[in-house]
Amino acid sequence: MAQYLLRRLGMTIVVVLLVMVLLSVLVHLVPGDPARAILGGSATAESVAQVRADMGLDDPLYEQIARFVSGAVRGDLGTDFVSSEPVTSFLWTALPHTIALTVAALLIASLIGIPAGVFSATHPRSPASWPINALSIVLITLPSYLAGLFLLIVFATGLKVLPAVGAGSFSDPVDYLRHLILPAVALGAAWTGYFARLVRASMLEVLSTNYVRAQRAYGLRRRTIHYRYALKNAIIPVVAMLGVGLGSLMAGAIFVELIFARPGLGTMIYDAIQQKNYPVLRGGVLVVAILFVVANLLADLSYRFLDPRIRLRERAA
Repeated sequence: MAQYLLRRLGMTIVVVLLVMVLLSVLVHLVPGDPARAILGGSATAESVAQVRADMGLDDPLYEQIARFVSGAVRGDLGTDFVSSEPVTSFLWTALPHTIALTVAALLIASLIGIPAGVFSATHPRSPASWPINALSIVLITLPSYLAGLFLLIVFATGLKVLPAVGAGSFSDPVDYLRHLILPAVALGAAWTGYFARLVRASMLEVLSTNYVRAQRAYGLRRRTIHYRYALKNAIIPVVAMLGVGLGSLMAGAIFVELIFARPGLGTMIYDAIQQKNYPVLRGGVLVVAILFVVANLLADLSYRFLDPRIRLRERAA
């Protein structure tokens, strides 16, 4: 286990370093001159040259890469072109809102999707299982921005029971949760359907195994078989997908935050793209990439911990 952890940590570090290198050359891949985009079309050649020098764009590419990577390792992601503030200050302001939204969406998807999948698998002939299966397919195909617009129209504009935009303040938890409900539901809707389908398929496979048949033959209660034994094995594929799900939710959070005007990483990255503010853009994308890699690492380790067959195969090898 220790060797596997060290190997995965090494791979994670390599992936993060490659992402840093790609982000450091991002400014050269995007069409247009970022210095002129910042100053505007009426800027003089001398002003553009001065800004390019201040940004370090005239330095050799390998120096720019080394400067960005070494700074990122130390926690220095550069300076905002517009306000001259450190990029990390923007990240520390926006990151908690995005993490809260992502975690809330993942909790909603898990708390609704997993029980729905279990019920659909354990009650295949129930009249309620057919609507659950149909709704899960609809949710999988529903983009988060469409779900957000629908929720805005119904609950914010129509019924007026929840706030439409903003994030509230962490100092007022009740108000913050009220602002969080609609964005979290919109973001987690697709993964609610995906978890329901995944758990249903995994649960049906487990219920057809020999050890479940043996438990039924010994006269164990159905609820004991379903929730104490079968669900423990059926939930393993869901844990394996949590890392991918977290990364997908991070990407979808960009659209949801724009729709609900939340001050998170998505809004920050979108504003940086509009302003050609590459240090802020690089910092935001780097944080999202690191969170995605770390989430996959934790999901992989959890998967190995929950499934002893993997450890047994390694010991046998």
